[in-house]
Amino acid sequence: MEEQSTPIKATITPFQTKTIRCIVKLGGAAITCKSELETVNEENLNIVSTQLRQMMFSGSDSGKVPGMDWSKRPGMSETPSINDEYCDQFNLDPEKFIIVHGAGSFGHFQASKSGVHKGGLSQPLVKAGFVATRISVTSLNHEIVRALAKEGIPSIGMSPFSCGWSTSKRNMEAADVTMVVKALESGFVPVLHGDAVLDTSQGCTILSGDVIIRYLAAELKPEFVVFLTDVLGVYDRPPTEPGAVLLREIAVHEDGSWSVVNPIIQDAKNQVVVTVAAHDTTGGMVTKISEAAMIAKLGIDVYIVKAATEQSKTALSGHLKHNVPESWLGTIIRLVR
Repeated sequence: MEEQSTPIKATITPFQTKTIRCIVKLGGAAITCKSELETVNEENLNIVSTQLRQMMFSGSDSGKVPGMDWSKRPGMSETPSINDEYCDQFNLDPEKFIIVHGAGSFGHFQASKSGVHKGGLSQPLVKAGFVATRISVTSLNHEIVRALAKEGIPSIGMSPFSCGWSTSKRNMEAADVTMVVKALESGFVPVLHGDAVLDTSQGCTILSGDVIIRYLAAELKPEFVVFLTDVLGVYDRPPTEPGAVLLREIAVHEDGSWSVVNPIIQDAKNQVVVTVAAHDTTGGMVTKISEAAMIAKLGIDVYIVKAATEQSKTALSGHLKHNVPESWLGTIIRLVR
């Protein structure tokens, strides 16, 4: 994803209460089975949802949680029971978190087959692919919102396209975060996602979740950002290759340059090699590192860590800001002055 060259038109409503604790990116590869079309990794999603609930609500590590998914699921023969035990003992005002998820095995197939990311809405295949892509990614958003609601998290799905977000030459052009802010102020947890959006230059494109997080971080200034992925963090080469080294800490400088500080690797920029899956229309790890570095440049710590692990739970707690245990495995990207 290219860096934006023109100012973004945005509508911002200032916060009147506590600041945003964290913006979380649920990586598509972590919450879906990327080799199986439109298949959710339910085990990972459920664990991540539990961890998020524990971090959002104080004292919620154990005990009964009032679920918020009262709809009938496919295969259910009975009407869902509605929990009538809501009372003052349940804390329904979570810490301010925003969740953004990738598409994984949802959306990428439709987008790549039709060329949505390249634009050209006048072409029937592209227009059909735009519709198909949005059907797919919004269905995943629905599943994630349900998983969070089941844990008692008051989550609200928000699609960038429906919120009026758009691009120009594939760079973010307009992004109205008014409803995101209002949802937070009302005690909800916004859940956004990578989406097919309109583009003033080429008709349409794909707006990745990583770019969305960078924009939200710049506008709303969270305390920290967490990327939950399917690997431990950022490696100097694809982690499946022999000798791949986990980069524990990357320092970002005020001029935007960066360097690996743990472990010490000579000429790290030339040694860090990433690959992008053929069907991935969002740039994969290339975009992730670029966007994470731009967030860190704002003075916001970024933690890239494997989802559904003790490592991810530690990252979501925010404790890494002040103390990084030697046993913690992940990548920290932060500004050095």
